[in-house]
Amino acid sequence: MTQPMKILRVDSSAKTENSESRRLTDRIIDGLKTNGKSLDVTVRDLNQSLPQVNTAWIEANNTPSDDHNDEHKKTLALSNTLVGEIEAADTLIIGVALYNFSITASLKLWIDLVCRARKTFAYVDGSPKGLMTGKKAIICFASGGTPFESNIDFASGYLDIFLVSLGSQMSHSFQLTSTSWMINH
Repeated sequence: MTQPMKILRVDSSAKTENSESRRLTDRIIDGLKTNGKSLDVTVRDLNQSLPQVNTAWIEANNTPSDDHNDEHKKTLALSNTLVGEIEAADTLIIGVALYNFSITASLKLWIDLVCRARKTFAYVDGSPKGLMTGKKAIICFASGGTPFESNIDFASGYLDIFLVSLGSQMSHSFQLTSTSWMINH
């Protein structure tokens, strides 16, 4: 018996009903199921509030884990859970609603909480090197009018850098702008 594909589905749209990025993410997962893949899907809905990175978080994150006190552990608990979800996944499927030319605030908060020096990436010769290698990523963009990879799209390049900094080996992007489809590999 083959192991199921472990997917972390991240939804960033503030809309829970009638969300195009959620529909697009559903279609990707349904397509994988239709192709006979056994899936184990963890869902992280960013519509639930996430805390902002603050001074206490930065202090805890910058303290070596062997020196963490109870307050550091409490401060980093959610971040550790989010990182653990990525570690457990083979593939990330991220639904991205473009608001005002970029990603949602909730997706930015999630990225801030999972980008952890010495945990998810390390600086090598002044550049980030991902420590979570072997992950695949599928990005599902939905926009009401911002053209994908245009000079006013501040999301796609940012997410490419984010994925590389984690160590993702390959990413596919699917975009729905109004009623048009684009697929990029």
